[in-house]
Parts: sequence; C-alpha cells; structure tokens
Amino acid sequence: MSISLIPDQLCRVYGDVTASWLQQRGIRLLLCDLDFTLAPKSILRPDAAVFAWIESMKAAGITVMILSNNRSSKRVELFCRELGIAYVGHAGKPAPRGYRQAMAKVGVTERETAMLGDKLLTDVLGAKRSGVLSLMVEPAGGPRTAWQKVLHALQAPFKKLAKGEIR
Repeated sequence: MSISLIPDQLCRVYGDVTASWLQQRGIRLLLCDLDFTLAPKSILRPDAAVFAWIESMKAAGITVMILSNNRSSKRVELFCRELGIAYVGHAGKPAPRGYRQAMAKVGVTERETAMLGDKLLTDVLGAKRSGVLSLMVEPAGGPRTAWQKVLHALQAPFKKLAKGEIR
C-alpha cells in the first residue's frame, strides 16, 4: 500500500481521459469522483458533454462508476440514474473500502482500475492506497471558496511531480 500524494497522471478536464487511453493501459473500470470532477457541486444533473463521454466509455467496454464521499446520496443518485451508471456512496475515501467494493461489483483487479478525481487527500491518496491508477483533474468550475483556493494551492507542488499529463 502506497501513501503517495503524487498523481500518476494529470488532466485539465475529465474529457481528456479517453476510452482509447484507458484501453491502452488495460483499464476496464474508471472510478470517478463527482463534485468538481465531472461537474461543479452546484450542478445537479449531468450535461450533454458528460452524457457523451460516458457513452464513449460504455461503447468501448469501460465501466464508469461514481465513488463519492457525499454525506447525502440524493445528488449522486440523481446524477448516476440519469447517466445509467452505478455508484458507491459514503465511500470513505481515502480508505480502500469503497475502491474495493466498486472493483468487486464489476469483477476487476486493481491493475484494471483507475480513479479520476480532483483532490489529493481523498481521490489520489485513496487510489494509491488501493493500488489503482490515480488520475487528477483540475476542479470543474475552478476553486470558488477561500478554502478551495487554499487547498488548490497546497496541491500544486504534488501535481508538478505527476508522471505525465493526459491531453
């Protein structure tokens, strides 16, 4: 188990992660955070771009599942139901429990799984602790609150050490 905070790969937006890029790495399950990864937290429903991206993954045989720490499952449930994808709520990131639960649901191994998220201390650390590929995206909608701006600044040095960037 790794406790590294260095993402394996960076990307500007979730759409930079393509099905072909994942297939080249043997990824069959893409776990995604929801808030600030696929949409700003204030957006309750998926937009056309998210629908198209999910459909491209499904067409390529890649399962996309939301892995969320949200206290209330209402938004996550609605978002996932509309997209026709599953989720693991109250995932407890960065603990491996939610990651393992998602992998078991789909029947894949750590080597066949990637996690896409916007936060080092939950998404990236949880991916590392679970042995899955960690992909870090810039927060959708950008950091808004003072805390988000501080957190974003604190993440910058770790992001500079990432192995590469998906474009």
